[in-house]
Amino acid sequence: MVDAQELAGSVQVLAFDVFGTVVDWHGSIVRELQALHPQVDADAFARAWRAGYKPAMERVMRGEQGWTRIDDLHRQILDGILPRFGLAHLDDGQRRHLNHVWHRLDPWPDTVAALQRLRTRHTLCTLSNGNLGLLTAMAKRAGLPWDCILSAEVFRAYKPDPVTYLGVAGVFDLQPAQVMLVAAHHDDLAGARACGLRTAYVERPLEFGAAHPKDVSPQPGNDLHVRDLGHLADLLGC
Repeated sequence: MVDAQELAGSVQVLAFDVFGTVVDWHGSIVRELQALHPQVDADAFARAWRAGYKPAMERVMRGEQGWTRIDDLHRQILDGILPRFGLAHLDDGQRRHLNHVWHRLDPWPDTVAALQRLRTRHTLCTLSNGNLGLLTAMAKRAGLPWDCILSAEVFRAYKPDPVTYLGVAGVFDLQPAQVMLVAAHHDDLAGARACGLRTAYVERPLEFGAAHPKDVSPQPGNDLHVRDLGHLADLLGC
């Protein structure tokens, strides 16, 4: 790892992964499902829905399916798992409302205050596979103080395609090393590093719920490893 103050002086843009890093997708879906359909195993439902995410994106990236927004991929996955959980009877309106739970994800407790601090010294943007409408609705509801919302939809490529990481630097007319990806996922950070971006790993041990803690041990290669976004703000002097 490098000196954090050196990074603070050289990095101009902090680009954030969103699902799991900034917002608690598992807990948010569990809470909403428990309210709407208390008979369903909400923990298993949330994890099954998320498990379909990567295979769905890979179908698009392999060209088996045309470019598709995450909202639409989420709906495809949802329609596929509803029968497994006794919810095949939901009509289109109910399915649409449930699918938009991804627009209503709650931030982790440290998120909003830390982003406000980080924004005093850096430009903050999203770099998410979520589509623009989803990310905008989420930010509006949760009070996420982004300076700019960037998405796979802008680049018509999903992470970890290099087009996404290099696209952030291009949008701001910066060198890749002047951009730092902040994420709770090592594969995402590895993709960013391969493109020359700086990287910060954020521990989110409860991303998949308290019953399924994540291994958040440090891995080599990242510039910073932080407990949460408040810790990142501390290290960067914000």
